[in-house]
Amino acid sequence: MQQRLDNVRQGFFANDFVDAAQEFSGGTDFGAMDNLELLISSDALFHSNDFTASDAGYEEFNHRNIDLTGGSLGREATALIAGNMANEYRPYMMDSLFVSYYQLWAALAQSRFDDARVIINQSYARQQNMSREYADLIEESQQSYAENPDLVTQIQNSNSNWLAFRNIMNPALTYLAGIYFLNMGDFSDATTYLKRADGMSPGNSFIKQDLQSAEQGKIPSNVVWVFIEDSFAPKLQEERINVPMVTGNGISIVPIAISEPVFFDSVVSIDGAQELANVDALFMTEYGQYRINEALRAWASATTRAVLQSAMYNSNSQYAPFMGLSSTLFSVATTNAEVRTWATLPKNIYLLRTQKNKSGLIELHSNGNLIAEIPVPDGNVLVYIRFGNNAYDTKVIKIK
Repeated sequence: MQQRLDNVRQGFFANDFVDAAQEFSGGTDFGAMDNLELLISSDALFHSNDFTASDAGYEEFNHRNIDLTGGSLGREATALIAGNMANEYRPYMMDSLFVSYYQLWAALAQSRFDDARVIINQSYARQQNMSREYADLIEESQQSYAENPDLVTQIQNSNSNWLAFRNIMNPALTYLAGIYFLNMGDFSDATTYLKRADGMSPGNSFIKQDLQSAEQGKIPSNVVWVFIEDSFAPKLQEERINVPMVTGNGISIVPIAISEPVFFDSVVSIDGAQELANVDALFMTEYGQYRINEALRAWASATTRAVLQSAMYNSNSQYAPFMGLSSTLFSVATTNAEVRTWATLPKNIYLLRTQKNKSGLIELHSNGNLIAEIPVPDGNVLVYIRFGNNAYDTKVIKIK
């Protein structure tokens, strides 16, 4: 799975979106895809400007009503017996918000402005629910700490350098909603959403400019908002932690499998752009809570298997060596960590608020060097750009 997801990233980095997604999913039938295949395939269609098809894929995801945080006896039993990867991918809460983010872009690209308002309202309700669910996750983690403090502390220490957002929110989605309302002349809603975006990204002066316009009841004139996506969100790889445990054979070292985040470097830095959303931080906010529970489940599973192995090897049966070996092989084969993520999400989203030059172009520079020229029409314009390897996916949307 780790290799398959690496292949998807390589395809997206080369702007070979659809082929990379189809190689991963094995087809184009949304209904037959698992959750992760559906997200990656819909993302590929979005980047290929097939907005109708991508929206259909995202709607399929929305209609599945996936429980993003709650556990189930079936999932826990499957993970205990056959390992984490035996379950279908359960998306992160941030995945669901990125679905809304890309659906909003698709609606704006097709001038479906009424649909855009519906998507915004649905996404805000979703964010409110997720904030409450995230609070429950933290409470659950605190209880887990009380039950197994040594293991939880070991996990937490590796994440201690992350100062992530307190709530599971997507500043880019919130800000894009504010820009939509501002250009529609709905200054009350624009002010509300831009205040929220300003609270999530307090150092972004572009947001403050738009918030001031909303508060003054003025629609900006001849402005271009450039949303820049860069690199990839963290990937997960499997790591083993060795934990001592008392068994029938004395002290045994029991390996447990947990996931470990690996972070990507930025692809490009755009002169004058300001950070809008740190997706690494969004991911780590949520992942940090799940990882503790993953480790505790792995510990429970490893303990059960170690006891089984000990019982098989120490039984009085003439087949004890065979049964012991079989239980050991089963344990090795089914000990795995959850390494699946929505692999094609960006590492960062940056914002450039500017105006076109006299030739009708937006010029993007990196370290003073011109790297992209984007023609834009008159009036207020939204530009979406995703950088890859010497190529970029660009969408230009006239919004006013």
